[in-house]
This record gives sequence, C-alpha cells and structure tokens, in this order.
Amino acid sequence: MSKDSPLNQLGISNRQKFVEGMKTGIPIALGYFAVSLSLGIHAKAAGLSAFQASLTSFFMLASAGEYATFSLIAESAGYVAIAVMVLIANARYFLMSCAFSQRISKETSLAKRILLSFYLTDEMFGASISQPGYVNPFFCFGIMALAQPAWTIGTGVGVVLGNALPAGIVSALSVSLYGMFLAVIIPAGKKNKIILGLVTVSMLASYLCTVIPYIKEVSSGIITIILTLLISSIAALLFPVKEETSK
Repeated sequence: MSKDSPLNQLGISNRQKFVEGMKTGIPIALGYFAVSLSLGIHAKAAGLSAFQASLTSFFMLASAGEYATFSLIAESAGYVAIAVMVLIANARYFLMSCAFSQRISKETSLAKRILLSFYLTDEMFGASISQPGYVNPFFCFGIMALAQPAWTIGTGVGVVLGNALPAGIVSALSVSLYGMFLAVIIPAGKKNKIILGLVTVSMLASYLCTVIPYIKEVSSGIITIILTLLISSIAALLFPVKEETSK
C-alpha cells in the first residue's frame, strides 16, 4: 500500500486500524456468542453434533440462514431445498455488498476483497460503514477476529448445553445484539436528522410487514430486500448526497 493511499491519508497504520476494529468488535462478539447459543440448541434438536454446528457457523456467519438450514435438516429436506432457502434468507447480503464496495479503495487487493465479502455481516457492515472515508480492510478484520470465533464457539456451546439453559435466559442474552445495533445508528442519527428519520421509517415499515396479512407470510430476507430498495431509492431522490469534487 503506497504512503499516499486513501487508506493512509490520516497516517493511521493497518495495525492501529486492526486494534481499533477489535475494540469495536468486543460488543459484537458478546452479542454473537449469546445469539449463537440459541442456534446451537436448535442445531442439536436437528441432530447435529457440536463440530457440525460449529463448522456451519464458521462458514455461514448468518443467523437467519443457519436457522433455516437447521430447520430443514430437522425435516430431512434435500440439498437443493436447503440451498434455495439459504439463498433467499441471505439475499440481503447482495445489497450490502454493493453498498460496501463503494466504500473500498480501488487499491484494495482481490484477496482482501474476497475476505471482506466472506466476513460481511449485518453488524460488520453497520460498524464499518460508519467510518469516515474509505474503509480500511484491517478495521473489518479486527472486528471479525473476535466476532467470528465468538459466533462459532457459541454455536458449539449451545449444542453441548442443549436445552439446559432456560429459553428466557437465551432470549435475554440475545438482546445485547440489538443493543449493538442501537450503538451504531444512534450517533449517526444525532448528527443527521435525515438518517434518524429514515431509520425510524425503516423500523416502522419492518414492524408493519410482520403484522399485515399476507405480507407477514413472506420471507424476512425478501422483505428486507424490498424495504431496502424502496426506502433507499426514495431517500436518494428526496435527499441526494452531493459528491465531493476532486482537487
């Protein structure tokens, strides 16, 4: 990476960004561990071993996709059915990848881009996209250095514990992940009232889609894609972002 690279404009080394990412990843890792416990319990009910469930979490890194996978395995579904369902449940990552690609410097190597695409989760996206300017890949790697092991280990622990933990405790632990989301959107909302308004509209629209007849039967992944495209398109038309002119 050259000294005048956009990623080094502030004189911040990759090591510093990695450490910064690890600090940001601490609450994400805690939330991941809590949520993956419930996934592990679900995986055990489907007949998976701790190793199998942990391996699934290591490679998939998606709660909705894994829940759908474990549910279909429990029903002895075929490989094609599982693949299609996982594709639908995780389709929102196509949109996040498109948005995230605009925040990566052209100097970023293909290897780093592939690794970033593998690590792209809702939480990593939210924490990274709030960074000013181009996103340093090492900031993302720092986040996932803690978050991915926590997700993987939590799933295995959930299988081992089985149903030993009361459902209420698992549900309470899972709230920490939503707290992390609030920590990402609240500062941005305070700085920009438009963002605050769009977040509020998004939350309200998401809730309505869970109670409106017929619509509530649609996959949450599909709903997320539709709302993202609709709300972001309207926001782009009403509140266009002025591009900075190069000097």
